[in-house]
Amino acid sequence: MKVLITGATGLIGQELVELLIQNNHTIHYLTTSPLKIHNEPNYYGFYWNPQEGKIDENCIEGVDVIVHLAGASISKRWTKSYKEELIESRVLSANLLYSLLKKNPNQVKHFISASGTAIYPDSSNTIYDESSTEIDDSFLGRVVVKWEESADQFNLLNLKVTKLRTGIVFSEKGGALLEMIKPIKMYIGSGFGSGKQMQSWIHLHDVANLYYFVIQNQIQGIINAVSPHPVSNQNLIKTIASYLNRPLFLPNIPQFVMKLALGEMSILLFNNKKILPKRATEIGFKFQYSTIDEALKNIIK
Repeated sequence: MKVLITGATGLIGQELVELLIQNNHTIHYLTTSPLKIHNEPNYYGFYWNPQEGKIDENCIEGVDVIVHLAGASISKRWTKSYKEELIESRVLSANLLYSLLKKNPNQVKHFISASGTAIYPDSSNTIYDESSTEIDDSFLGRVVVKWEESADQFNLLNLKVTKLRTGIVFSEKGGALLEMIKPIKMYIGSGFGSGKQMQSWIHLHDVANLYYFVIQNQIQGIINAVSPHPVSNQNLIKTIASYLNRPLFLPNIPQFVMKLALGEMSILLFNNKKILPKRATEIGFKFQYSTIDEALKNIIK
């Protein structure tokens, strides 16, 4: 199988590329940097620039599946200009791929897009799964809506369309968990707010394998890419500290303090969402790291 991947050098992208190559699939990847175009066995790079509407049409030659992971990181301060970049990096890139497929003969049958759990509203008592229709009226919630709308247009080309709403990705290679570990290692770790807010997460290994499972089985629709066992912020911080053999003696950090430090982005630390991967379970996907203990035991060594 030949797979075209955007965002192939990101955290999830690298893990998925490695998994696909291990299983003898061929990767085409898009990059905005001509210096990052390398042609290796089963791994071929192509140039694109969504801002300028430029893309190497050869990238879709022989491609069966497109996995769209590209998008600016949400873990930077959300200035007005960066908010625009967060939306445009997801929407313009998907629109460019749509235009490419519409105008050129191809054999693409499946479009798989990353998405986010930010679409679900904050709630202390609601349990969300893929059948939930409530939408969070926040900036990030609106980003995800536009992101998914840009993916849905591929239905017009009679492609299967899948959207993986991904929670916090835990990995030793980067991402949120390493940022949580740093202050705990320095004996200044603590929870945020009440610490009761539920956080939905997934191990990097599991999210890459879930993408691969979707590719192999041609699954379509919405899938929550989260562990079956969300964890409270306080329990998460305590578990990390126990694996690091570090004490927690500082009081939890109030929300207003983090807002001063991080701006609007600080809401990510205080969101309270209990999200379950109902569809992943129904379609037979098996999580290797379903509990926070299993994940941290693998990551913190």
